[in-house]
Amino acid sequence: MTVCAPSPPTTGTGNDGSGDSERTERSVSAPGCVLTADGAYAARLALAGESWFPERWTLDGPEPYAVPLPGNQPEEPGTEVLPLADGRVLIHRLAADRHLFSLLYPTGPGTGELPLGAVGCLGGDAELRLLPPSPRGDQAYALAVGRSSTVVWLVAGGTFGPERLAEVPGRCSGGVWLDSAGRLLALDRESDGRTKTVVVDLGRDGEVSPLLQIAEGSDDRLLLADPDSGLLLIRSDAPSPGEDRLGWGILGSTLPVRFPECLRLPDHRLTPFAIQPGQILTPESCGVALSVEGEAGTWVGLWRPADRRLHHLPAPEGWLTGSGLWSREGVLRLPYATRAVACGVAWVGAPWEGEAEAGTAGASGSPAEASASAMASGSASAMAMASGSAMASGSVESPGVQASEVAPTAADAPAAVAAPRPVPLQQAPLEGRVAAQAGCG
Repeated sequence: MTVCAPSPPTTGTGNDGSGDSERTERSVSAPGCVLTADGAYAARLALAGESWFPERWTLDGPEPYAVPLPGNQPEEPGTEVLPLADGRVLIHRLAADRHLFSLLYPTGPGTGELPLGAVGCLGGDAELRLLPPSPRGDQAYALAVGRSSTVVWLVAGGTFGPERLAEVPGRCSGGVWLDSAGRLLALDRESDGRTKTVVVDLGRDGEVSPLLQIAEGSDDRLLLADPDSGLLLIRSDAPSPGEDRLGWGILGSTLPVRFPECLRLPDHRLTPFAIQPGQILTPESCGVALSVEGEAGTWVGLWRPADRRLHHLPAPEGWLTGSGLWSREGVLRLPYATRAVACGVAWVGAPWEGEAEAGTAGASGSPAEASASAMASGSASAMAMASGSAMASGSVESPGVQASEVAPTAADAPAAVAAPRPVPLQQAPLEGRVAAQAGCG
């Protein structure tokens, strides 16, 4: 791999994004938009007529609002965007065999663009994609996956242009930050037909160490992590060979990995996308938001390790699927866009077992009228949801998914595997442990 020399900075202009054209998120597996770690900004690729353009959302003010950042020509549907903490948006474009990176920012009616350089000559079937936003917010990273190795690149926030930081043997996927300093990066590495999560220490020249090794013959992937509490969300087939299960663990803990029955829904795909921060000493109380996908559509699931059930609620109309952020107080914010509301955020309060309080809503942070949906199981707890938008306000229309609770049919106990293996998280082997801890997982 080589780094191509960056071009001189330029400033481009484009249309102001006005008009009645519909804005929708991309129909791809990636989240509908990408949020900074602190939730202050978001970025997505929006659609005006038949043309794609980058769009930045500002979410830390009294009302959310969107700023279009179109260039001199429409973007390709697969173009990646990522917001930085200073409000600029990193864009990743592909031109022939070169991966081009630039920073976009609003300049009056137009768009300013600062080229950062390019990564080229990946060769073969190699691919390059952006990693999730760094907890620091002022840097951005990319993962270049080759036939036999994977390279971590610093593509924004370095001294000059893209910088090659580390090379990891094997083909890697995923990408989860384990600390608030943006130094420890977890990657899912494929080796000898199995996938295991490893940690790349960017502060030690890319030193690689194992993180997940639940069983010798299992595929173990890290999906999400919270640096405050150490809560980890894991997908593995260790408890049920041939079937991927969602589990949870705690970084550095001696407790076993747990695979709750309430997170096992046949014919549905559950993907965690947000963990409640700030629960430093009580990871079991962290709220977790999941995207639940099935034949009936996609909706939102709310769960925490201390409970024994998964709460279901309809997603707001126009939800940018797979994106959202928890506040430290336990309020989930879900960005959405419709024809009537170009930039909206639904605030969802999650009632847990034994709690009767409903969540408050409103982009200003003050209490607002909320529409409470009682749980179909007859529980006294309820969900409250309302929307905040720069263009409109009011209750969020339900897409028709009924809110409900799913209780497990079996006790939640650590899964037993044929050959117990110590996990480098300092977690205990799964087999031979007696689960004395109450709760889901």
